[in-house]
Amino acid sequence: MNRKLALVISSVLALSTVLAACGGSNDKASQSPSASAPAASSASASPSESEPAKVEKFDISLRHIQVGQAQQFRKAILDEVVKRSEAEVPGANYEYDAVEDSVNRWTKLPAEMAAGNPPKIFDLFGGPGDGQKYAKAGKLLDVTPILDELGIKDKFTDVSTFVVDGKIYGLPIGASSEGLFYNTEIFSKYGINPPKTLDELEAAAETLKKNGITPFAMGSSAAWVPLMMVNTMMARYAGPDIQAGLGNGTHKWNEPEVVAAFAKYADWEKKGYFTKGELGIDYAGQTDQFITGKAGMLFDGTWRASSFKADGDAIGKALAGKVGYVAFPSVPNGKGDQTAVNYNQNNGYGFSADLNDNERAAVKAFIKNMYTDEFQIRGFKEDGVLPSMKVPADQLTSDDPVISKILDANKAATTVFPHFDSLVVSKVNGEVEKQIQLLIAGKATAQEVTDAIQKVSDAERAAAQ
Repeated sequence: MNRKLALVISSVLALSTVLAACGGSNDKASQSPSASAPAASSASASPSESEPAKVEKFDISLRHIQVGQAQQFRKAILDEVVKRSEAEVPGANYEYDAVEDSVNRWTKLPAEMAAGNPPKIFDLFGGPGDGQKYAKAGKLLDVTPILDELGIKDKFTDVSTFVVDGKIYGLPIGASSEGLFYNTEIFSKYGINPPKTLDELEAAAETLKKNGITPFAMGSSAAWVPLMMVNTMMARYAGPDIQAGLGNGTHKWNEPEVVAAFAKYADWEKKGYFTKGELGIDYAGQTDQFITGKAGMLFDGTWRASSFKADGDAIGKALAGKVGYVAFPSVPNGKGDQTAVNYNQNNGYGFSADLNDNERAAVKAFIKNMYTDEFQIRGFKEDGVLPSMKVPADQLTSDDPVISKILDANKAATTVFPHFDSLVVSKVNGEVEKQIQLLIAGKATAQEVTDAIQKVSDAERAAAQ
């Protein structure tokens, strides 16, 4: 963990930066090839001297999560990568399969892995619940030899959540941190300054609520959305090492500081700080709440910054120049570094272990074209996605005021911490998602929620021994 943090911090500070997730349609309709498909560029057995070598077409399935207007910049990069790769691999046809993030991670990909028929290239999260589990089951391609061959193995700042037994089974496409976006017009109108302490944040929430503005936009129909804020609140109360401790069992979900974080979140629910009816609102709806000015603040990943650009989507661009960003403030008596920021580079691409020679060539071309300084920098400048590779620091500058504020907030952090879902097994994460929605619905207390999560954690740890 220390090494990971050191690498990340080095990346953050050296680049004077820190900052993923990844629509489109199924652009090409065809079937995925079998592992026994013929070689792509094989010429006919006896070509005539006057005829060019015959190239046989083949398809390679590519699952991505660049769904919707908000992902337009990332989809454009993916399109360019595919265009270049198809030009380099004779006969290759990358067959898009666009799937919403949560559906891919929690429903479709697990079912495909269980059935033994995942796509050849697909969006993948690292950690024990995803990439590492699939790698141990022999479902993922060890990309280490490809990275060695391409000479880019040491270009990544941190691939630890994709590593099993020293082999790399996935590649993060970018990095992200999480914090508070706020509407500067609304803050100015009501005399609110960017909060630096929890008291100031709660005072800002009260002022907004008093003036008919929802303090925090929230769409909790997918539990990972509210859990972004809970993850950071846990780090504020229990210290930035809490997530690692929950992952390796040295800390418990129901220890007082973690309970305090859930209790504070429950308190804000009771005070009406979040969007009314949030359990019926999705992630896109949450963003709409903020960009339409119905909510004054939005706790989200730094990838959301691209929604507030002048050349962003039709609605979000109305907020261009009117959005600020701060890290979640310090809490009274909080443990550890109160400047620490959540930082993740767990989302990227994985590759099926079941590849024929054609498909392996297509995977190699995909990696070669996707993981470049050019696209790391372009992703940062166009989309606010922080690089997952070591790129020239002088290229990582931005005129975007929101990105500048994000960089300032991250530079002020002396420690980073991950999201717990990259460190705990799937059943524990599933229980956390179940319990946070019970907490939001007022059907469970913070103590009951954390006790229930710890019970599942204990059972999973015992089963693993």
